[in-house]
Parts: sequence; C-alpha cells; structure tokens
Amino acid sequence: MISILTALISGALMSVQGVFNTGVTKQTSMWVANSFVQVTGFFLCLVIWFAKERDQSFLSLMKVEPKYFLLGGILGAGITMTVIQSMNSLGPAKAVMLIVISQIVIAYLIELFGLFGVDKVPFQWSKLIGTAVTIIGIVIFKYKT
Repeated sequence: MISILTALISGALMSVQGVFNTGVTKQTSMWVANSFVQVTGFFLCLVIWFAKERDQSFLSLMKVEPKYFLLGGILGAGITMTVIQSMNSLGPAKAVMLIVISQIVIAYLIELFGLFGVDKVPFQWSKLIGTAVTIIGIVIFKYKT
C-alpha cells in the first residue's frame, strides 16, 4: 500500500513541478529554469544526505557499475526540459497523459527485453491490452464534443 501511495505522490509531484517549471521558464529562459531546478534539487539532496546518510561516502559513486547508471542527472535535465516544453505547448493535462503513455511503453519494453540489468519478463497480452486501453482512455479524455 505504501508503494502505491508513493507512486501516486510521485505522479502528483511531477505534474505540479512541470507546471511550476513552465511558469519559471516563461519568465526567464529554458536553461535558467532548468539550472535552477537541478541546483535546488541538488542542494536539498545534500542537506538530506548530511542529515541521514553521513556514513555513506560520496566516493562510493566510483564503485557504481555499469558507469552509464551515473547518467541519471543528465537524464533529469533532459526530463525537465522536455516536460517544460510539452506542458508549455500542449497544456498540463495533455502533456502528462502523453508522458505517462511513453513511460508505460518504455518501462514495459525495458522489462520485456531485460534492458539495463532489469529482470526480463515474458510478453503478456494483458499488458499490451492494458496499454492500448490507457491510450484509448486518453483519446476519450481529450476528445472534444
């Protein structure tokens, strides 16, 4: 139950963050806003690290394998940029729906092919049908009468 609640909170935070970041971008620029988001997030993470995990050395990152796992921050900057652009041009609801569709499809492909060290899962028609139902639901949601 906690995992479901955490995932729902994550989705809510991502939606609100996208709106906030788009507002900052409209008043500054894409890269000023993106830099601010990444820097403020970095500082919050440092504070929490010092408060809760002081025994864990930052140098432990050098042990991470494969090294491409360390690209998360770069991906984060790309995520922030693309969320801002899509929300600005499509609006929050449509942008988030398309983002969620993309997340579902890509996450399933990662599992299906066992990419990035994730356990490989067998193909299931129910997951394909569930994805199709989600896409149909979004089309219905955005349908204008």
